[in-house]
Amino acid sequence: MWLLGCATRPPNNHVPASGFGNETGGADVASRLSADQANDVTIYAVSLVGTPYRYGGNTPDAGFDCSGLIGYVYRERAGLKAPRTVASLVNWGQPVTAGTVRTGDLVVFGRGSNVTHAGIYVGEGRFVHAPSSGGEVRLDQLASSYWSRQQMAFRRP
Repeated sequence: MWLLGCATRPPNNHVPASGFGNETGGADVASRLSADQANDVTIYAVSLVGTPYRYGGNTPDAGFDCSGLIGYVYRERAGLKAPRTVASLVNWGQPVTAGTVRTGDLVVFGRGSNVTHAGIYVGEGRFVHAPSSGGEVRLDQLASSYWSRQQMAFRRP
């Protein structure tokens, strides 16, 4: 299964009632990131495509899991400390709707009430993430047959 590689084991991560499908944020949702920082986060995340996946990994040399990748990119390019677990990322920042998501925002996935995975939105329906054991950081489409079937929420740091 793809999503078990994140730093937090899915069975213990419950999505709050407001986590999926109830986003009320709009384009005017405040961000701790300037437009330049959001672009830098995006470019840097894309530059890490191909880095090996490693459960618990949080540096390019050690490899990344999904939350380790997010924490590293935001720390290095925006000076923000992101939560280390995928379960905590669902509450980091402010919720935004799919129609107002922009580069540098987070996309958090779940199944039922479980938070299972997260990545960084890079525009044009794409996101960068560290998906699975034995894999590597990659760029995927939210509209792909796999990801489009997942519950997703967007967060703006």
